[in-house]
Amino acid sequence: MSYRIGLVGKPSVGKSTFFNAATMNDVPEGAYPFTTIDPSVGEAYVRVECAAPEFDRSCTPETGFCRDETRFVPTKLVDVAGLIPGAHEGNGLGNQFLTDLNETDVLVHVVDFSGTTDAEGEPTEGHDPREDIDFLETELDMWYLEILEKGIDKFEGRYGGEEADIEVELAEQMSAFRINKDEVKRLILRLDLGFEPAEWDVEDREALAREIRKETKPMVIAANKMDTPAARTNYEAITTDPEYEHLTIVPASAHAEKALKRADEQGAIEYRPGDGDFEIVGDLSSDQEAGLSQIGEFVREFDGTGVQRALEAALFEELDAIAVFPGSANGDPEDGKFMRDCFVLPESSTTEDFAYFLHSDIGDGLLHGIDCRSNRQVGAGHELSHRDVIEIVSTN
Repeated sequence: MSYRIGLVGKPSVGKSTFFNAATMNDVPEGAYPFTTIDPSVGEAYVRVECAAPEFDRSCTPETGFCRDETRFVPTKLVDVAGLIPGAHEGNGLGNQFLTDLNETDVLVHVVDFSGTTDAEGEPTEGHDPREDIDFLETELDMWYLEILEKGIDKFEGRYGGEEADIEVELAEQMSAFRINKDEVKRLILRLDLGFEPAEWDVEDREALAREIRKETKPMVIAANKMDTPAARTNYEAITTDPEYEHLTIVPASAHAEKALKRADEQGAIEYRPGDGDFEIVGDLSSDQEAGLSQIGEFVREFDGTGVQRALEAALFEELDAIAVFPGSANGDPEDGKFMRDCFVLPESSTTEDFAYFLHSDIGDGLLHGIDCRSNRQVGAGHELSHRDVIEIVSTN
């Protein structure tokens, strides 16, 4: 599991319910601030169309599982401790939140679109979800800005005559965000700032911090509690607001996803996570029938509960990640297990990258790869595509 998806949001918006629904773990849930104190890490899944049927075979997964020719590939989901405005100044669990957040690759921001929790996570009515979206982006931007300013100060405080490039200094200062000097330079050019920070005003510095944040911490909004009328009204208003065009917003009901998974486990329904419908197969009480009927209307309208879609949007849309199957070009592997793994890799990964991902020794001894669909040999620098099936040929 190479990626970590950070689940973030203010207290009491259903973040822990979302985490439990995605992982079927049992972290505490409650309508009060800071139900989650320490980050919980669980195994969630993203869907990939299984490649095994193309080889007239069934897969035998050792990681994740396969259901009706859909492979559920594991990824780490981190339920980060609750956030309130002023976190970058240390308010609430601010410093710990930012530390935990930086261990993740992409964010899913769970927002209560029903407007029934205020900025502190307390019960209310008529709260505008825009404020929650804005406050998280602002907190992150201010966090980035503080670190950016340290890099600028270091650059401006260098000894006279000492050669330095601002993009090098900033990349070093912000290395914890996994950004390099070429990427910093590209963002400076995008904003047309020039390379003399003494000429940057406050707005310039804030704009650069924001661009670096958007580049290194991409975000999906999970519009939670969308099974309420108020949430649908807010969703329509926000998704048509030009101020939020830069965000991917996924309508969701974490409560519905958790209920469907529980019912499936109990044999009451047949439900594949992420599907836009389910089938009742067991005997239900009248209360269960009424509850599932209401959930059914929601999932059919929105083509699912949104929990799977949010996770998959984070990896496959925001990060442009790809899924790759290790294969065997010469029939079954020696252990008889067919297509037992599927891994999520960064976009533009090569055969060599894949070999090293599997094991450093395999990468060191790489000879070439084999595209198992065409049985064609591919070189170390060959760029892989989503759902490729690749055998690695190595001396080790």
